[in-house]
Amino acid sequence: MKITCVVGARPNFIKMAAIVQELRQRPRFSPRLVHTGQHFSPDMSDSFFEDLELPQPDVNLGAGGGSQTQQTAQIMLALEGELQQNRPGLLVVVGDVNSTMAAALIGAKMEIPIAHVEAGLRSFDRSMPEEINRVVTDVLADWLFVTEPSGVRNLAAEGIPERKIHLVGNVMIDTLLRFRSKAAGSDILRRLGIAPGQYAVVTLHRPSNVDDPARLSSLLQMLCALSRHIPVVFPVHPRTRQRIPAEGFPESQLILTAPLSYLDFLRLLSEARLVLTDSGGIQEETTILQIPCLTLRENTERPITLERGTNKLIGADPASILPVALAALEEKPEPGAIPDLWDGKAACRILDVLEGAVLEGAAG
Repeated sequence: MKITCVVGARPNFIKMAAIVQELRQRPRFSPRLVHTGQHFSPDMSDSFFEDLELPQPDVNLGAGGGSQTQQTAQIMLALEGELQQNRPGLLVVVGDVNSTMAAALIGAKMEIPIAHVEAGLRSFDRSMPEEINRVVTDVLADWLFVTEPSGVRNLAAEGIPERKIHLVGNVMIDTLLRFRSKAAGSDILRRLGIAPGQYAVVTLHRPSNVDDPARLSSLLQMLCALSRHIPVVFPVHPRTRQRIPAEGFPESQLILTAPLSYLDFLRLLSEARLVLTDSGGIQEETTILQIPCLTLRENTERPITLERGTNKLIGADPASILPVALAALEEKPEPGAIPDLWDGKAACRILDVLEGAVLEGAAG
């Protein structure tokens, strides 16, 4: 069967790497990798193909840039032409970015069966673009592959038939476990002049945190204050970089870097004393790495990281973040429990389900 795998933004590459690796072991499938171009900077995509041992995409649609609506429309127009020329028997989409929803919409209109990997996650906050993408994609998908039990409950509450829902684990964790030893060879700590366990890492990219100049300024002042107690490494997303003052931050140990490669960032994350983030995926990665994580949001679509992991949801008020972060530095890190099925075999389970469906269809 011809199968088209769609990747767009940075997290998609990490998740798709596990699926592509498993597809190589399944001769029944003939995969085609389509890069929408949602993240078009080499720092945000090219290095990921090399680090994650992904083949170069069969096509790059170059549909990045513009507003949320413009970007989604560009991806849909470009992807429609691609799927008309190279129509697959199955379309695989991952995560919750604009590329995910755009591909699902086109697949549904063209009556191509859709598999959504990382289905069912809900923050219940429709102000997040990712929440809209998740809900729309799940309604359209034929197979919904879920990372944690909350996803199963959410989909059932939304009326998704049980036969479509499969709890399989987390492909992002598949990739982390596969490349963890390779990432240990990264020299990122030496390049940044920091020591294992003696620094914090921060990532910020949510519009609610970085689009308002006053809010971003307050968060940066908080990070500068934290960096007077421990060096703080801040790999800056391109959108965020445009909003950071050019004059810099004197008298602080706030270390701003360009976006890092996957292996560099995994090494940085795995040796951190503390992580502050508004990213969903990093909440999951720190759970596996057993690194204390403070999530700078009012909600999370990954509640299992709170229930069983090392993650704490602390809100996004800069005045309240600093005391919590300083307290976390004084505490002895408490290990969390690894969620069920986060064992590096999620992609294998996904392909077992899809291969079974193909065999059933052929028999029918």
